[in-house]
Parts: sequence; C-alpha cells; structure tokens
Amino acid sequence: MPIRPTVTQLLDAGFAMGGEALVALDLADTEILVTDPVTDLLRTDEQHTTWWQLQAGRLPEGPLPDVVATRRLRSAVREVLDAQLTDRRPRATAIEDLNAATAAAPYSVRLGPDGQLQTRYHPEYGGNAKLAAIARETIELLADPERLTLLRRCANSQCSMLFLAEHKRRQWCVGSICGNRTRVARHYDKTRRHA
Repeated sequence: MPIRPTVTQLLDAGFAMGGEALVALDLADTEILVTDPVTDLLRTDEQHTTWWQLQAGRLPEGPLPDVVATRRLRSAVREVLDAQLTDRRPRATAIEDLNAATAAAPYSVRLGPDGQLQTRYHPEYGGNAKLAAIARETIELLADPERLTLLRRCANSQCSMLFLAEHKRRQWCVGSICGNRTRVARHYDKTRRHA
C-alpha cells in the first residue's frame, strides 16, 4: 500500500496541505491561489526536491522531473480540477498536457509473484514516470463520476486547497488548520455581536 505523507510531515517541510489520497491533489495544492501574488511552494530547487521526497512512497521510482515539467503538469491538473468544480470546460491545453505526460512514460500491468497487480512504467520512451503516474491518477479521477463527486475546495474562503471528501462532513483541507480558523472566526463574531 502506498504511503502518503502525513499532515505533520508536510507542514514541517513548509507545505500547507493535507497529504491527500491522490498525489495529484497534493501537487495542485503546491500553489496557493488566494494570495496576491500567488504563492508557489515549489519555487526553489530545495522545495521542489523536498516535495518529491515526501511523495516518494506512493510514486514509481526514477529520477525527479525538472521544475518546469512539474509546474506544467501542476497547472494542467489544477485547471482540469478547477474546471470540474466550477462546472466549465477545461482549457484544451490542460487536457493535452495531461495526456502527453501519461503517454510519455506508458505503463504496463503485470501479476507479481505475490499475486498482486503491479504497475511498471516505461520511462525508456523519454517521459518521467512520476509525472506520468500523477497524470494518470488525474485522468482516472476525472473518468470516475462517483469518485469525482467527492472533489472539493476548502470551505475557508482564505484557502484554495483541493481535496477528496472521503467523509461526507469534510469541509476543510485540514480541519486542525482551516477548520480551526473558521471556528475561531465564527466564535469571535458571535461574541463580538453579543458584547
């Protein structure tokens, strides 16, 4: 079973995100859209490397993709997911970028010695297996209408993070951060009105 980073690991490394079920969501969330200017959590080589290291337990082995390719895929993932949430068609270039990333390092499935299904990426065709896996994950989400209904944006208006609401009542990217901020703000407003 793939090991996803914990909220604590991500926060300690400087990434304000929740270690989502899909690496694609964590990648999209490395850009904070509600700040002016937009905050890029992968702006330095060190941040880029650290983020990929945190995600290593759930991605195929192989070299890290370069920063430009990472940002390009991130932009495509964010565009198609935001389009889904706002009920609009995504830009054609975003779909092309997703398809290109997954096609550049095709994969094959095989039966492992333990009887488990294994996926083998083929970067020998010039692509990056990590980017291909994230693109594939995004495409699979978009093609699964039932799972796609779980896609949400954080209910905190000061947050742009995306997540899959694996529990019906989930409203925030990270309950201990955005959820707490919202509850504190509500309490403050309530006590201020009564004072």
